Amino acid sequence: MKVTTVHRMTACISLVLLPLCAWADRFEEAPIKYSDTKAHNSISKLQEAIDAKTVELEYDPQFGYLKSVMEALQIPTESQAMVFSKTSFQNRYISPSTPRAIYFNDEVYIGTVQRGDVLEVSASDPDLGTVFYVLSQEKSERPEFLRQNNNCLQCHASTLTRGVPGHVVRSVFPDKEGFPILKAGTHVTTQSSPLKERWGGWYVTGEHGEARHMGNAIAQELDRDAQIDMESGANKMSLEKMFDTSKYLTAHSDIVSLMVLEHQSKMQNLITAANLETRMALKDQAVMDEIFERDPNELSKSTRSRIRNVGNALVDYMVFVEEAELLSPIQGSSEFTQKFSAQGPRDTSERSLRDLDLNKRLFKYPLSYLIYSPQFDGLPDEMKDHVYERLWDILSGTDRDEKYDHLSRRTRRAIREILKNTKADLPDYWYES
Repeated sequence: MKVTTVHRMTACISLVLLPLCAWADRFEEAPIKYSDTKAHNSISKLQEAIDAKTVELEYDPQFGYLKSVMEALQIPTESQAMVFSKTSFQNRYISPSTPRAIYFNDEVYIGTVQRGDVLEVSASDPDLGTVFYVLSQEKSERPEFLRQNNNCLQCHASTLTRGVPGHVVRSVFPDKEGFPILKAGTHVTTQSSPLKERWGGWYVTGEHGEARHMGNAIAQELDRDAQIDMESGANKMSLEKMFDTSKYLTAHSDIVSLMVLEHQSKMQNLITAANLETRMALKDQAVMDEIFERDPNELSKSTRSRIRNVGNALVDYMVFVEEAELLSPIQGSSEFTQKFSAQGPRDTSERSLRDLDLNKRLFKYPLSYLIYSPQFDGLPDEMKDHVYERLWDILSGTDRDEKYDHLSRRTRRAIREILKNTKADLPDYWYES
């Protein structure tokens, strides 16, 4: 089956160049001071351990420091996602025969290419959002993660990340060398994107039945557009015939891992936006409170509105509003599904927000597992209070807006029970009702 899409792009995941938001410089000012503020995340903690000589990274002749860093950060090899479009600053090394590999856990992403000069690393930071690093792939007595600011923010602080430091998941029509055919258009991938609009320029392993995606295929350039043969890349359990997989940690680019990555990357951007916007709103209010001699303990109407707007967007994404329904059951090609779900936490009935559905939707209990993350826990109290109140209204059935109809009464109750068993900082009214 051949599909031609006019002036649109498919939806895959990759981190690409985007124009910097006109107002993005705000997070370089107080109270954020992004570039000047010391980071506190998994990478900064690992560097401290390296400096203190309590952790020693081992160098591998083939993979450099990749395997040792992944072991130190407990990043599973099964998370491997492979992208062959030239959408990285190391794009000279990327092609359909030498794809870039991305590995991740809940807090850290690592990108690596064959013969690459550095590992590309980003970490979710409770105070700053996404923080970017590079680690030289040359052997060193003291490996050092070098923080990157302006270089990365030119791509990773845009209108598509809500103007905050974050990630963008993209799809392209790749030519035979991996260059995006830009005249075919671009599109951002989220959990709302149907499979037929995902993974252009990516390798994908796993079964997805009659549904089709854009992965595993080279696009054909037309006069004003491009087309791609979706049938040729469907339901591949192995990539061995497409390139030399022995040069990678695994032979998989698991479809389930890709779907989790799509959810997680935007979710983290929304948490960052909620954090930074709340802190900037409170700073702006403090200025006005002093001018007008107002009570600093009372949130102004403007501040409440700013918190509500960004907080509601976060909550709707957390509960998977407008998630694309799966047309066929999904099955991964590796053990990613089992390893991801096993992390828990689980309630007294052995249920977890990490339990995957993969028949009609991604998760069995549609509330983001990142509610347990240090980044979520680091939200300002004013924002967290709003988020918990909105979640309670939705999960208790108080809010009957039809956009939450995908959550059955039984599912809402299950999510409430899981949270009450596993999330320690819920407000008292969650237990009293």
